[in-house]
Order: sequence, then structure tokens, then C-alpha cells
Amino acid sequence: MSKAKIKKGDNVKVIAGDDKGKEGKVLEVAPEAGRVLVEGVNLVKKAMRQSEENPQGGIVEREAPIAISNVKVSA
Repeated sequence: MSKAKIKKGDNVKVIAGDDKGKEGKVLEVAPEAGRVLVEGVNLVKKAMRQSEENPQGGIVEREAPIAISNVKVSA
């Protein structure tokens, strides 16, 4: 796999998929998996059990990783 030019903290634009056209900040990069986590993009609902950190529990929306090939660095 080629070296990823996208780094944590970069502003990127989604160029393919359901979230095409959205922009956000890179929160995490997983180059070995070829995926990135972008703020506000690819939101999924996850059922969370009650815990110390999440006393309410219930359904929470969070970002899921997307393929690194589907984003480009925006100026």
C-alpha cells in the first residue's frame, strides 16, 4: 500500500460515497487498514450500555471510519 498523505488534523473533503461533498477534520488515521475517521462524516448509531462514562445509556451517534481513497485534502 502506498504512503498516506493525509494526517491527523488535516481538513479533508469526501469525494465518493453517501457523504460526498462533506468536509471535516481528520480525527484518526489507520494507514495499515487504509481508513480515516473524519469529524461529522459517516455517522452511525450505536447502542451503548449504561456505564460510569455514559450513565444514561441508549443510542449514540458516532463517526465510523471511511476508506482513505474516498477523501482528499481540502485547501
